[in-house]
Amino acid sequence: MHTMLLALVEEAAHAGPTSPFEVNFGLFFWTWIVFIVLMVVLAKFAYPAILKTTEEREQTIARQLGEAEKANAEARALLEQNQKALAEAKSAAQAMMAEAKSAAEKERAAAVEKTRQEQDELMARARREIQAERDKALTDLRREAVDLSLAAASKLIGQRLDGGSDRALVESYLASLEKAK
Repeated sequence: MHTMLLALVEEAAHAGPTSPFEVNFGLFFWTWIVFIVLMVVLAKFAYPAILKTTEEREQTIARQLGEAEKANAEARALLEQNQKALAEAKSAAQAMMAEAKSAAEKERAAAVEKTRQEQDELMARARREIQAERDKALTDLRREAVDLSLAAASKLIGQRLDGGSDRALVESYLASLEKAK
């Protein structure tokens, strides 16, 4: 076989320019030999390393995707918790506002009631004082009327009337006049 190859190589060397469509079996043979050797070397050394790196990268990407999905799920859970906490806080704030409003309304009503009671007490005291002053004024007026009546009667009669019985008589007459009204 070796001779055959040598013969082909010599023939190719002695032949002149060849056409691009002619097949050179020597070149064809060595191309296939180099290709096969290269494939064996690549299959033995390069492909396992490339395959290992690719698998590691694939595992890394899968792990990162899993971590990202886990982080996404945790973020969603936290978001949901935050939304619940916010809703609870809003609810508590509204309850506190309603409670404060109710307390303020109760205090306002109590203050109004207290003011009304104080006003009623002042009015009652003023009425009592007015009634007492009126009664005192009426008593003073009666006394003056009795004194004037006695003075007028004593001028008419010509005697001085100042006894207790005369005074009692005039007071009873004035009281009967007052009842007649």
